Amino acid sequence: MKEAASQHGQGNHKETSPFLNNTDAVKGNDYYHDRNLALFEEELDIRPKVSSLLSGLVSYTSLSQGTTQEEAESPESSKKTASKKAPSMGTLMGVYLPCLQNIFGVILFLRLTWIVGIAGILQAFLIVLVCCCCTMLTAISMSAIATNGVVPAGGSYFMISRSLGPEFGGAVGLCFYLGTTFAGAMYILGAIEILLTYIVPEAAIFHPTNVNDGASAMLNNMRVYGTVFLTFMALVVFVGVKYVNKFASLFLACVIISILSIYGGVIKSAFEPPGFPICMLGNRTLSRDLFDVCGKTVVENNVTVASKLWELFCNTRNLTIDTCDEYFVQNNVSEIQGIPGVASGLLKDNLWGNYLKKGEILEKAALPSIHAAGKKNNLYLYVSADITSSFMVLVGIFFPSVTGIMAGSNRSGDLKDAQKSIPVGTILAIATTSLVYLSSVVLFGACIEGVVLRDKYGDAVSKNLVIGTLSWPSPWVIVIGSFFSTCGAGLQSLTGAPRLLQAIAKDNIIPFLQVFGHGKANGEPTWALLLTALIAELGILIASLDMVAPILSMFFLMCYLFVNLACAVQTLLRTPNWRPRFKYYHWALSFLGMSICLSLMFISSWYYALVAMVIAGMIYKYIEYQGAEKEWGDGIRGLSLSAARYALLRLEEGPPHTKNWRPQLLVLLKLDEDLHVKYPRLLTFASQLKAGKGLTIVGSVIQGNFLDSYGEAQAAEQTMKNMMEIEKVKGFCQVVVTNKIQDGISHLIQSCGLGGMKHNTVVMGWPYGWRQSEDPRAWKTFIDTIRCSTAAHLALLVPKNVSFYPSNHERFNEGNIDVWWIVHDGGMLMLLPFLLKQHKVWRKCKMRIFTVAQMDDNSIQMKKDLATFLYHLRIEAEVEVVEMQNSDISAYTYERTLMMEQRSQMLRQMRLTKTERQREAQLVKDRNSGLICLGSFYSDEEDEESTVPEKIQMTWTKDKYDSERQNKNNAVENFRELISIKPNKFNVRRMHTAVKLNEAIVARSHDARLVLLNMPGPPKNPGGDENYMEFLEVLTEGLERVLLVRGGGREVITIYS
Repeated sequence: MKEAASQHGQGNHKETSPFLNNTDAVKGNDYYHDRNLALFEEELDIRPKVSSLLSGLVSYTSLSQGTTQEEAESPESSKKTASKKAPSMGTLMGVYLPCLQNIFGVILFLRLTWIVGIAGILQAFLIVLVCCCCTMLTAISMSAIATNGVVPAGGSYFMISRSLGPEFGGAVGLCFYLGTTFAGAMYILGAIEILLTYIVPEAAIFHPTNVNDGASAMLNNMRVYGTVFLTFMALVVFVGVKYVNKFASLFLACVIISILSIYGGVIKSAFEPPGFPICMLGNRTLSRDLFDVCGKTVVENNVTVASKLWELFCNTRNLTIDTCDEYFVQNNVSEIQGIPGVASGLLKDNLWGNYLKKGEILEKAALPSIHAAGKKNNLYLYVSADITSSFMVLVGIFFPSVTGIMAGSNRSGDLKDAQKSIPVGTILAIATTSLVYLSSVVLFGACIEGVVLRDKYGDAVSKNLVIGTLSWPSPWVIVIGSFFSTCGAGLQSLTGAPRLLQAIAKDNIIPFLQVFGHGKANGEPTWALLLTALIAELGILIASLDMVAPILSMFFLMCYLFVNLACAVQTLLRTPNWRPRFKYYHWALSFLGMSICLSLMFISSWYYALVAMVIAGMIYKYIEYQGAEKEWGDGIRGLSLSAARYALLRLEEGPPHTKNWRPQLLVLLKLDEDLHVKYPRLLTFASQLKAGKGLTIVGSVIQGNFLDSYGEAQAAEQTMKNMMEIEKVKGFCQVVVTNKIQDGISHLIQSCGLGGMKHNTVVMGWPYGWRQSEDPRAWKTFIDTIRCSTAAHLALLVPKNVSFYPSNHERFNEGNIDVWWIVHDGGMLMLLPFLLKQHKVWRKCKMRIFTVAQMDDNSIQMKKDLATFLYHLRIEAEVEVVEMQNSDISAYTYERTLMMEQRSQMLRQMRLTKTERQREAQLVKDRNSGLICLGSFYSDEEDEESTVPEKIQMTWTKDKYDSERQNKNNAVENFRELISIKPNKFNVRRMHTAVKLNEAIVARSHDARLVLLNMPGPPKNPGGDENYMEFLEVLTEGLERVLLVRGGGREVITIYS
């Protein structure tokens, strides 16, 4: 039997007689019972009939849930400025004092006492401690980054961008720029508040129209004066930064003197408390600037008369209570000491918080009070809260007072030893400022009366600055000192912010910012200064210090968060270049700092935090979209590699669950002689099927020697990448150079991908023109590729007539995608139309599923079962069962098979003759054998069957002569054999299946947009390969777009959730 099998193309039983209606022989073989499935009969044991599958799935118990059994920095950045003087600054002048000047600011003088009064000593201490810990941890991370190489101008932006890449660098750099710009606005608003409230209140332009309209008038004054101050400061910066730097020492001196005066006042208060009495009505605090005597009556010339206070509450100078405020009548007026001093034991009373709502009157609980309804128009006489306060609000307002820690790193170019000065100076400055803030919280709570602490603007102490009442020798020391220090801080912000924007613009990662990289001839950023002034004006128009502070808190916190992230990422990745001189850092400290930053963002203002993140995210995506072609050796690239490695190792643990299965494509492309892609629509089809999801590898083979063809391989790869970009295919490209095309394809199928990230589906084109070619290599490579993919348990997709497939710009507004489900192939036929319909090209097409029923199948039950199966698969499709009658084999089928076999025999004889001619041309072949030839996937220059032996026997013997003569005599006999040939019985049956199926498909799907069809496997005996190609041609005849599908031997779709 084996001998007989080996003598025939299909490896089947030898036929004894030609047959047209011989059905007895067929019926005698149970294995080949279904005449209509003869194309698939060799695989029915592993790819069952649809009817068999559905009958076993009626209860849906046999379908397992998944397949559980298988489970340098760029040169431009180094040229920031022109030639500079030799660096000469040490730690004190270069880092420590600039950091002190930037950290101490307006919040210390204007809001810290209020925060202590509202939150109490304990909670205020906690707020300050958390904020200082945040900056200290950030300083540790920053010191590590700053000492890992030279940090040019740009400070934190440069550190983050070079550590985390251009996307993060640009996003956080702009956030830091916005934070610095809004800080300038905040300092200007603080200076105006000091000017109009404590120095020259008479300078106000807008005045309240009534007693309750003071707040809005003040905001308008802030806007006008703020705009004037901003314009003046911007002009100063424009004229020359040298003037700002010259006055920096003066401003710093003002800050230091002001702080020393506070400590001097605390010490003096222990022995001689300053005289700032507070007037109380009952337990309510009165606004002292409206009257002089704290009492209801005064004695003038031995006569008791009504005081100014009486007149305000009763609207008369007469001592009658008829028109008086009820609360004023019922309660006594008393006077308490506003600054009892550090030795007064006041610390205990101020330990706990006293949060107020907007408009709530400041009260001292220890004083007696009789509750009575007062008049609403007298509320202006009391000191009341101007905003609703909470712990979260206080965090947002206080945090700007600990920013400014980057001042030292921004001056790294001016330092003698930046690697030493930056960590030491910055950490010492933070330690100093933290100590001052923490001690101030305790000392303010111990020295100043609670109602005075909660009095934001000093109304209870005759419009004096609250912190000024404690200072020594005079309140004016603090008032004047804080005014100049805030002006100086504003100038510093307006100086630093444009330079930061200029550094970002010069990196050219955000195209629309390029104009801000230009400036005056000396490099001063003119356009950046203009933009900075405009953005700062937005902060000025807000006009409220308490509203602007949380905004810049967000931007600074985001910047610090990414500084910590940069340090943590570099440390954990152990990047070879990560060798900071500063050794006292740890990734856990960086993560703690990052966590505190994130927490503070949402604690202080969750909506501002979200806005800041959205802004940073939009900038990040914009830079990513623009394709920032910067390679700075950033840590995110290393992080991506580590994440990819981790994910690949996880994927190695087992095959994907059926629910996660999606086609991971290996697209085999054919190149022409000019290295251009011959069928680009294959890539179009891949992009429509994938829609950017999963893995796509595009591969091609060049025939030749790798050493000689390396350049061509690179050019081919670039061509393919360009075509992938045009067709919007996201994936990888691989070109292989081999001596034989088939070997190259086999290598691609075996070795593409990495670990668990490998392809599971091969996409290849149809070998057009194989019938016209005399050379069998035109189709043998195609069939060998099918065998390779089957052996590797990979699914196979063959789009036939791919040039008719739609482009990505076309839209099908109607039509059908028809699935012809003949044998169960793991569910690929169900999954592919669903995936295609996700793409806009195919979205409006309807899905129809046809399945074939044999004579012994119950077609009605099959249709019900199939509809239920699709319902459980959550796939919407029309269902139709096509009944295939066991009709006799037609004369057309017989003739078609006969023509196929005669053609095969004739080509076989022609190839033998060609072999003889090749022997004569051996010398020419040897001479040209070294040439590099670009083969197609479907032609192989060195097919084993047609290869001439390397060594030709040139000696003629008698036997040799006789055999040559016999060959010539056999020519006529060969022709006679062609005429008398009888078709192989099994070829006839296969042709019958192909013809009958094709008739059914064309009758129902001739107008379908796409027809998906089970692809029968090639014969096990390679001798019948050419007939197999003919069967496929007959099967798909008359159809415009056909997708032949072979499963990979596993379930790819499941009914389970």
